[in-house]
Amino acid sequence: MAREHGDPGAAGPAAGVGTASSPRARGVPTALLTCAMAFSMLQLFLLGALGPRLVDELDVSPTTLGLTTTIGFGTAAVLSPVGGRIVDRVGPRRALAALLLLSAVALALIGAAPGAGFLLAAVALGGLPQALANPATNKAILASVEPARRGAVTGMKQSGVQLGAFAAGLPLAALAGWLGWRAAVWTAAFAAVVTAVWALRTLPGATGAAAPGRPAGAFSLLPRGAVAWLAAFSLLLGCGIASVNTYLALYGAHRLDLSPGAAGALVAVLGVAGVAGRVAWSRAATPGRAPWLPGWLAAGAVGAALLLAAAAAAGPLVWLAAVAVGVFAVSANAVSMVLVMQRAAPGRAGQDSALVSAGFFAGFALGPPVFGVLADADRYGWGWALVAAEFAGACAVGLTWAVRERGAGRRAGDA
Repeated sequence: MAREHGDPGAAGPAAGVGTASSPRARGVPTALLTCAMAFSMLQLFLLGALGPRLVDELDVSPTTLGLTTTIGFGTAAVLSPVGGRIVDRVGPRRALAALLLLSAVALALIGAAPGAGFLLAAVALGGLPQALANPATNKAILASVEPARRGAVTGMKQSGVQLGAFAAGLPLAALAGWLGWRAAVWTAAFAAVVTAVWALRTLPGATGAAAPGRPAGAFSLLPRGAVAWLAAFSLLLGCGIASVNTYLALYGAHRLDLSPGAAGALVAVLGVAGVAGRVAWSRAATPGRAPWLPGWLAAGAVGAALLLAAAAAAGPLVWLAAVAVGVFAVSANAVSMVLVMQRAAPGRAGQDSALVSAGFFAGFALGPPVFGVLADADRYGWGWALVAAEFAGACAVGLTWAVRERGAGRRAGDA
């Protein structure tokens, strides 16, 4: 998908935005994009890290805990294509501010939830910022970062999701043990409001927005070409990652006899490993190498899922498994975002990002409820086997696409 002159997603004057060395480009700090990604999915990690407390205090069953993920990410999957179109039109400044404020409201309502029904409604609202996150941050990068640095910046901002996992699993879980889980969630909501103010004061108003009167590419709800393959890969990957995120702490507490604090620390370990993996693998995702990385990283994720199953017999393996999930499974999602930006169709950076994200979010919606049924029956071994099968499916899709891409490149060279 070659870029054309005047593509709003291109970084340069033709796009109507500042170059990477201009003051406007420097007005899009990587730290802000990283924080935006962290808050967009923080509720997922908080529900996972605080799962043992929610099960006890709100009388939430493991199945219902999985249903919270289904509702939140189901909402995100449905709204992602429209969210991408909105970002292409209004630009990342307004989109980022909106997602941060919506995250704050959703977190505040989760903290006020008196029971499962209210909790599910609050989580549904949290699906809205998730639908905006990747399109808005990718659009900001395309508008202000030179191509040579986009992989590294993308890896860093994608690591924000795992920064959220670390925050949920360590400082916020510790705060929950001190002041209660509601105070911890409200603290996160306040931090999201502060970050929204930072975004409004920092980002230039027109960065990445489509020019007035010009549509940002043809609108389509169906992914095509490379985007379709990446969406299918992300669907299977998301099924597995969401199950791990939602049930890892509960598995540690109920089957491995870890304390609630230690079980929450598992999520933090996964988060730290994910940060390192996303930054490193995104830097490695050069145009020639990137198509092969998703499949091979998914293969590594299969091993991580098998380690989780083995931890039932050898408890310390769960820590190694958490690291492996972060290094392989979580990192594969970041590489898929690098690929989207490398191949974004003219004027469709936001939409293409949103369509791939929709596949990932659909996986997040589908995976945990099935795992939850197995967790209710105390069949965690079968649950981790299911996760391994989902990662294996993602591996097959990723490697098949890479082979097709290599074949298409050879045919183009022969022509």
